[in-house]
Amino acid sequence: MQLGGIPLVERAVRTLRDAGIDRVVVVVGYQGDQVAAAARLAGGAVNVVHAERWEDGNAASLAAAEPLLAGEPSFLLVCGDHAFSSTSLPALADAGGPAVLVDQSPTPDAWSEGTRVSIEDGRVSGFGKSLPDPAIDCGAFVLDARVFAAYRLTSAGGDHSLAGAVTRLGVSVPIRAVPLPPDAWWQDIDTPDDLCLARTRLRQSLAKRSDGPVSRWLNRPISTRISMAISPARIPPGALSLFTALVGLWAAWSLSASRAVVGGIFVQAASVLDGLDGETARLQWRTSKRGALLDDLLDRMVDAAIVAGMGLWLWDDPSRLFRTLILAMTVAAWPLIHLAVRKPFQVFEVPHTTGRRPLLVILGSRDVRLALLAAISLFDQPWLALAAGTAAYCLSVLRRVPFMLARLRRGVARPVRALAVRLHPLGLFVPSFLRRRPPMGPPAPHQVGQAADRDLGEVGEEPEHQHGGDGLRSP
Repeated sequence: MQLGGIPLVERAVRTLRDAGIDRVVVVVGYQGDQVAAAARLAGGAVNVVHAERWEDGNAASLAAAEPLLAGEPSFLLVCGDHAFSSTSLPALADAGGPAVLVDQSPTPDAWSEGTRVSIEDGRVSGFGKSLPDPAIDCGAFVLDARVFAAYRLTSAGGDHSLAGAVTRLGVSVPIRAVPLPPDAWWQDIDTPDDLCLARTRLRQSLAKRSDGPVSRWLNRPISTRISMAISPARIPPGALSLFTALVGLWAAWSLSASRAVVGGIFVQAASVLDGLDGETARLQWRTSKRGALLDDLLDRMVDAAIVAGMGLWLWDDPSRLFRTLILAMTVAAWPLIHLAVRKPFQVFEVPHTTGRRPLLVILGSRDVRLALLAAISLFDQPWLALAAGTAAYCLSVLRRVPFMLARLRRGVARPVRALAVRLHPLGLFVPSFLRRRPPMGPPAPHQVGQAADRDLGEVGEEPEHQHGGDGLRSP
């Protein structure tokens, strides 16, 4: 069974790797060969062991892995039919001892079906289906070799469940309850309804922090549904980038021919489809710097072609040859210009650490500009459309100037202060403001872990390789 074009067990292996697990053991039982083949699709070190007594219970399946875990101080255990967001498991993996991931606010359906957990002072005191406590376990644990001894005790009494073994372990070993992070999600997939819910949660997780209002409320609801629908076809993200660029170029050609309705519709269609490549890449762990660069250059090419098409629309009946030459030169030249000015323009980026982005910055994002061009073009008003798009972009640039000046000031002050520190012992006069340590503040967005909202250079789209899937994988 697939989720986002990836078999569930392969997704489980990849999610473990994203949590920092480098060696994975997959325990199989029913249809073991097929499950093992799906798990190995993830590549890397995947060991498969067959549980002869898998029908007894899930703890009996875990016991089959004991020989492969000899010498390991601890291990992270997940159920293969559970889907997790990328932010769910890292905190559990860093627990440092026996622990369980706990959902303290489950949905009524999950609470009625899940294994409930009693928690006292942050420690688990018991597991069971009939407990009155509101929390349930998420099917993810950090355990060590002592759980196998605990299982041998419970199995002697006929209990082959993992909940029984872990509860028995908790009698002598403290088990920490790690709460599910607020922005994380998980889903146990046992029924077709569960699978449908997991697909919905996975689709919703494809949105990005840097999405503008048009992307958030119009583009993403459409593009994510398309991405989920085509995910089984495993279309390369680069092919989707090229297809979206062709739609944008068709929009530019239609505008240059004064086809108001067709051009406006295709402009917005290109804006919607622009999310397919990144969403597909994050769905299927196919993000790359090369793919992000291709998407960036094609976006800039389409933007320039649409502006050129609007300009040709204002021309007095240009010939087909003239329109072809202008659009072709724009398409060929603008990506090269963008490559030349991309790095200098990064000083205008607004870092995530500023919190909510200013209104004028949002209005200048790519999704808003294209929506303005598309909507006004439908009313056969090229002058107004071009003026509105240009005004939104220019106002966004002006609103970014304070961020640019602050970044440049930090960039100049640091080497000057370093020089001042060297000269001060020599008795040379150094102004006091240069001797003071700079105030602590958020790092510049080019530093690791502080990716900026690239909505001037990439206009609202983070590079694919810097976005972890938001809900799919860690950066």
